[in-house]
Amino acid sequence: MARKPRPPAPGTTAGADLKSILRVDHAGEYGAVRIYQGQIDILGTRRTAARPLAAIRRMAEGEKQHLARFDELLPRHGVRPTLLRPLWWAAGYALGAGTALLGTEAAMACTAAVEEVIDGHYGRQLDRLEAGEVRDAVAEFRSDELSHRAEALAQGAERAPFYGILRATIVAGCRLAIALSERL
Repeated sequence: MARKPRPPAPGTTAGADLKSILRVDHAGEYGAVRIYQGQIDILGTRRTAARPLAAIRRMAEGEKQHLARFDELLPRHGVRPTLLRPLWWAAGYALGAGTALLGTEAAMACTAAVEEVIDGHYGRQLDRLEAGEVRDAVAEFRSDELSHRAEALAQGAERAPFYGILRATIVAGCRLAIALSERL
């Protein structure tokens, strides 16, 4: 006689979907930490206006807190990190450093573009998640990410050189990273 499957735990969707959500969100927060580290390493060595650099440091601290929360949630739900973590380590840092080399406005454009994608991504997850700890974390982090986007826009993201091209490239890269990290 076949065993009846267990219903999902409160605060989750069905098993595979929850694993995918946790894996991709962990990867995203990991990538965000690396992006900000690249930006801080470059902008911290320049005569950069104190306000944008302080904003980047604040946002980086928020991303570190998000990553720490997902670091707790993954083992609790039996989820492994993405196999692409080494790629996101390098790509995140390169994106952060590369945009910072173009100046603070380009670094802010990077944040605005990334957070635009994450807003939609987290919104779709919230539509699928049941009430509970994972949904609460995603809702909280989505709010933080929207604040980061607003801050980046206020700091001149749209004045970055070649903003439209930069934004479109980063948005496409983020969408690809999400698709890959959900599966791998």
